[in-house]
Amino acid sequence: MDYRRLEDSHHSFVMNISCHSEPKNFQEAIQHDHWRKAMQEEINALQRNNTWEVVDLPPSKKPIGCKWVYKIKHKADGTIERYKARLVAKGYNQTLGIDYLDTFSPVAKMTTVRTLLAVAAAKE
Repeated sequence: MDYRRLEDSHHSFVMNISCHSEPKNFQEAIQHDHWRKAMQEEINALQRNNTWEVVDLPPSKKPIGCKWVYKIKHKADGTIERYKARLVAKGYNQTLGIDYLDTFSPVAKMTTVRTLLAVAAAKE
């Protein structure tokens, strides 16, 4: 890549981003303190939110795996804001009707929010 055509501010931004890399797997991440800290923060957040409950696995069922996803968050000037680690389930291994029956996505449509606010305002 040729960086010579970039303005100085853009050049430093690109060089700052390109000198740090995101780990591809757990083995790479665990070698760095900042990634270990990010993973611990994620585990703590999941526990605080009661994200899961440990139960016995029913017979003839297999557990769903999980993996870590790593991302470096940058400020507008290109400096590192934070290292972010997310623990995600490998849901693509599941089959509807066998491994799960329902899905849930906690997203509210803006029209629903407006309607709720209008009803609340009318009640006063």
